[in-house]
Amino acid sequence: MVQISEAEAVVMEVLWGQHPLSAEEVIARLPGGNEWAEATVKTLLNRLLNKGAIAAQKDGRRYLYSPLVQRDTWVLEESSSLIERLFEGRVAPLVAHFSQHRRLSRDDVAELRKLLEDLDDEQR
Repeated sequence: MVQISEAEAVVMEVLWGQHPLSAEEVIARLPGGNEWAEATVKTLLNRLLNKGAIAAQKDGRRYLYSPLVQRDTWVLEESSSLIERLFEGRVAPLVAHFSQHRRLSRDDVAELRKLLEDLDDEQR
């Protein structure tokens, strides 16, 4: 799996949202408050291109970029890696950790209950 840095992930989120895009279009779609210089974004695009995370297609004097790595695949890999490193591959200790530190809202708890009920129903 391609390793994507935190900064590169910001650029990938833009491309996952819409593609193909030019570097200028990526810059225009970056989340508010992100004040990266054009050269920084182009460097990130080049890194992602070299890693094989995106493809570039020549369009006149510019390039149009599209993701090669699917967001769902990347999220699964990243979350699995985190759970493996910090919680020995188990999800329950992760949830317990957030619960102990009061990081779960009532809505989070309700969603978790619903997910568990759905899983239980599927296993019957």
